[in-house]
Amino acid sequence: MSRTMRPVLAGLACVAGVTSAMAQEGPGKGYSQVPQGAYSVVAEVRAKPGKEAELRAATLPLVALVRSDPKNFVYFLQEDRAAPGHFIFYEIFADRADFEAHNAMPYVKEWFAKLPDLADGGVKVMTMEILAGPPG
Repeated sequence: MSRTMRPVLAGLACVAGVTSAMAQEGPGKGYSQVPQGAYSVVAEVRAKPGKEAELRAATLPLVALVRSDPKNFVYFLQEDRAAPGHFIFYEIFADRADFEAHNAMPYVKEWFAKLPDLADGGVKVMTMEILAGPPG
């Protein structure tokens, strides 16, 4: 890897919410925290026309809140560059019980309560199992 790419990758790691310690360990080292069989979720929500900024503003605070949950391994919120207001969540928890506990948190319930006014059709959820865990 070139010297010019290292600072760029380190900056991306910080933006992605990776701790500086993990970034210093090198690429892929954070994966060791995710166990084989972990409960993975990809969720999708689309803003109603004209509600894109409101849904974004209501959703962004979830990132720090969910990432502070010790039972959450990974939490990314993404927005489609070509379709503002189309959000994809990528989440990993140890198991379904941890994910359900996450959904029972007051801040998650408050977010869901806002969706009838902001989202077109609610949240579509796909649940999966992590197949490749850490070596060993």
